[in-house]
Amino acid sequence: MTVTTHIDHARSRLRAERKAVKRKREAFETFADRIAELPTEPAQSATPGITATAGPHLHGESSATDRCRTVRRAFAATIRPHSVADTDGSESLLATIRTEFTDPIAVALAPTTEASFSAELKGAIVAETRVRRTEAETMERTLARERTQLDDAASTVERITSWIAEADDTSLLDVGFDALRARHETLATHRDRCQELADRRQAFLRDTTTGDSGARIDHRKFVAYLYEDFPVDHPVLSTVASLDSACTDCQRSVRNHLVRRV
Repeated sequence: MTVTTHIDHARSRLRAERKAVKRKREAFETFADRIAELPTEPAQSATPGITATAGPHLHGESSATDRCRTVRRAFAATIRPHSVADTDGSESLLATIRTEFTDPIAVALAPTTEASFSAELKGAIVAETRVRRTEAETMERTLARERTQLDDAASTVERITSWIAEADDTSLLDVGFDALRARHETLATHRDRCQELADRRQAFLRDTTTGDSGARIDHRKFVAYLYEDFPVDHPVLSTVASLDSACTDCQRSVRNHLVRRV
């Protein structure tokens, strides 16, 4: 009897996502290190600051422009490749900065803006980088918990499917009454394990993962995102349902043979 399982596919998807999130978190860390070393412009009364728009040229604009360009280049070399990895890459650099950080930061860093690289602007960039890094760390924790879930599911599914495959090698006509009864009881135990696995999975879906900074990831939304391209919405629960159905069919066949022999 064939049982459709999506667990191996889910584990492959999980491994790829863990690598991607790890690389992005490291990119934020590298970007933060580069920005930390960048000096800021002295405060000026006419400095537009983080909310600047185009205006008259300011004293010291050349050095400010160079530093904002340095920030853009650092972002392009570290964070942007990971941010646009799942797109066609046509998004502009400033659009990516706006997506990862904020509109005011993107405006302040734009080549057409006369904002200096002030302490305020640097502080805003550092703060947003820290937020994004902690979000990535929280996602890594969630992915680690999902790995435990998939390992648990894979172990249970492998144990039951291996038993079914071995049992299918022997015709029920060649199995004695006591052996049939034992097989019926084993199938009942396997169905209990399927129910326990489904219960653990449902409990996980109702839960959230919280990071050190208070960032929270809802597991239902996380699973929907992680497996959005799958043929089923919930690969673990779908596999468990398929396996339980297979056990039910086997148990029914065994019971029919037991009844005929009484």
